[in-house]
Amino acid sequence: MLLPAFARPGDGHLDIFLRVTPNASRDAIEGAETRDDGQVRLRVRVTAQPEKGKANKAVTALLAKALRLPKSSFTVIAGETARDKTIRVNGGDLHEAIAELGRAHGG
Repeated sequence: MLLPAFARPGDGHLDIFLRVTPNASRDAIEGAETRDDGQVRLRVRVTAQPEKGKANKAVTALLAKALRLPKSSFTVIAGETARDKTIRVNGGDLHEAIAELGRAHGG
């Protein structure tokens, strides 16, 4: 299964590269975005404020719901306080779920 460019497989996990907009008018996964430098990120908007980890928790909850996984499967491994984040998703075969996430949201 071919993964979208915003995801990279690891040993028993996937890393998802995100561009997060906190304090948005709604929670949404908007699809893949190719940046000027060629990086591809999954664009995510959350209504939570970017303080005390609230936005990170909202991103985790949004992805958990979309992928039908427990929140405990998600860890922010880079960009804890930045808009560009890397989220590690632990679980079984996530390739199809991530590919579906990209397709369903314009990626």
